[in-house]
Amino acid sequence: MNKKKYKIIAIAVLVIILGITLKYYLKIFGSAVTKNAIVYVRTNGQFTDIKNSISPFVKNPENFTYVANKKKFTKPKAGRYELKKGMSMNQVVNLLRSGNQKPINVTFNNQDTVEKLAGRIAQQIEADSTSLLTAFTDSDFLTKNHLTKKSALQIYIPNQYEFYWNTSATKFRDRMLHEYNNFWNASRLEKAKKLHLTQSEVITLASIVQKETSQKSERPIVAGLYLNRLRKKWPLQADPTIIFALKEKKGHDKIYKRVLTKDLEINSPYNTYKNNGLPPTLIAMPDISSIDAVLNPTKHNYFYMCASVDKIGFHEFSKTLAQHNKNAYKYQLWVNKIGINR
Repeated sequence: MNKKKYKIIAIAVLVIILGITLKYYLKIFGSAVTKNAIVYVRTNGQFTDIKNSISPFVKNPENFTYVANKKKFTKPKAGRYELKKGMSMNQVVNLLRSGNQKPINVTFNNQDTVEKLAGRIAQQIEADSTSLLTAFTDSDFLTKNHLTKKSALQIYIPNQYEFYWNTSATKFRDRMLHEYNNFWNASRLEKAKKLHLTQSEVITLASIVQKETSQKSERPIVAGLYLNRLRKKWPLQADPTIIFALKEKKGHDKIYKRVLTKDLEINSPYNTYKNNGLPPTLIAMPDISSIDAVLNPTKHNYFYMCASVDKIGFHEFSKTLAQHNKNAYKYQLWVNKIGINR
């Protein structure tokens, strides 16, 4: 065999070797992810689970198995991972092995029971609603923090919080307690002290304010009105507490558009027509504007309020019962006219 043939064979072998090398190089380092995507790895998830999760977003899922085997990667870390278009399988495996996930923004507001709160949070993190509800109402946790099942909702301040998707139910709850304690800074504690209210009492009054008006501009006025009544030792006569008592009796999913005279006779510690002072616990989840409205109330001499028929969604405030009765009569005529019975 002459030198020319040796040279041709050598070149051919080299080409084959380079081709094989390139093939395996591309398996490991070539572009593999076809589009941006989010994949979730559940706690105790198996290798096959994550392979199935990424399969719709990569060119060849078997290359994932190949690279994972080469890197001795068998157990992905739980979390929410962002795949970027053009990532290689090497980068994907490294990402899942590192646990380098980005936090998500968890939000909640107006969840008026711990059951509804658990359902809302379960839509955003890995923990399911059952485990969340169990954590929220754990008797040891409640006792340690001077809470009850009825007051447990008060430590959850509506806001936006960063969490890792795979946060457990207990870690979520404990973080919320931490945020609640941080919320009660020196300034807020001092304002509560000047009002002769505890933190729980502020939250309870704020929950009534929250339910009385959806207008943030009115909330300091409403708060001031109820504080006036508390100082005078008058019953609050807050309709939202009657609705809460009715819901406790007949089910929290029932909707009440109107409080009837007969409703005011309901036998409940939450009936603020029959009982002086604040109800035993909050009746709803107040947002920060309602809490701060209680801590920064408008100073005035109002003792009565009635829904306005001239400015829907707002209220008419009055200093005397006589003026209030006029406003109430006007409102009753309007309600009857448009046919709101319950």
